Amino acid sequence: MKEPILRVRDLTTQLKLTKGIYPVVDRVSFDLHGGKTLAVVGESGCGKSLTALSIMRILPTPPALPSTGEVIYKGVNLLKLSEKEMRKIRGARIAMIFQDPMSSLNPVYTIGQQLSEVAELHLELYGDEALEKSLQALNDVGITNAADRLNDYPHQLSGGMKQRVMIAMALMCEPDILIADEPTTALDVTIQAQVLELMRHLQRKKGMALLLITHDMGVVAEMADDVIVMYATQNVEFGSVQRIFDNRSHPYTQGLFESRPQNQKPKQRLHVIKGTVPSIVDMPSGCHFHPRCPYVMEICKTGEVPYFDIEDAEHQAKCWLFDPHLKGDRHA
Repeated sequence: MKEPILRVRDLTTQLKLTKGIYPVVDRVSFDLHGGKTLAVVGESGCGKSLTALSIMRILPTPPALPSTGEVIYKGVNLLKLSEKEMRKIRGARIAMIFQDPMSSLNPVYTIGQQLSEVAELHLELYGDEALEKSLQALNDVGITNAADRLNDYPHQLSGGMKQRVMIAMALMCEPDILIADEPTTALDVTIQAQVLELMRHLQRKKGMALLLITHDMGVVAEMADDVIVMYATQNVEFGSVQRIFDNRSHPYTQGLFESRPQNQKPKQRLHVIKGTVPSIVDMPSGCHFHPRCPYVMEICKTGEVPYFDIEDAEHQAKCWLFDPHLKGDRHA
């Protein structure tokens, strides 16, 4: 397999709060390949968005401390770059679409002004050239009457149109990597489908890598090549989308899939994972999931949990259930 375009190893981000220092991204590792989509899934608050913001280095400091580990892009560890050096990569080579298109655009500037600012900053295009590039970007994402939209303010556009503008802004510099953080959350079902199809089309056309953050398993099934499952700041399972869907292995992954509404019979209550997601200031020792796990063993409650192969090294879970030396110790 070709070298990954982005290699993340032991990425850790901590927040300095009144009561102490707490990890919000805990030793997360993955590879992202050109032309492929890697989905990061998990409950709200598990660290998905914070992982993306750590890669982009746009978390406010304080309370965030500088991230540690490695984020290797084209042989360079982004975590070691100066802010000036990082600014040349952020938005140009690695771009990001944020969760809420309603609040991601500046309400006091026109769409044309905001797109032109990107062209000026990263492409060194000014005046008419910047406007022409902005118009092309809007046309690329299928916005009708694009020339008229350049003069509109964000409040004049629908949610779906705003999201298309955000995608146009992110792709204007033809980045190698696009990070999409819940890109369809605020949109209705019809517009969601259009936005996902647009992202697929542009990915095929430009060959970029896509890091897709979502809690929607339908979107994962439709878009992803590989999947990371996160729980309480950690990556607990990873593998190809087919392996994760066909052979979900970590007890948390199983609970996540079983909780989907489409799995329920008519008038049947939704399946829930018992307990609650732990607070970052009171994280369980050992496996973070052990207080909620139906298969918990004594070994789960203390110490570091390693990753174990499920079928091979391409599908692994951070769970003692798959330690070949502990077979027979499992209990419900």
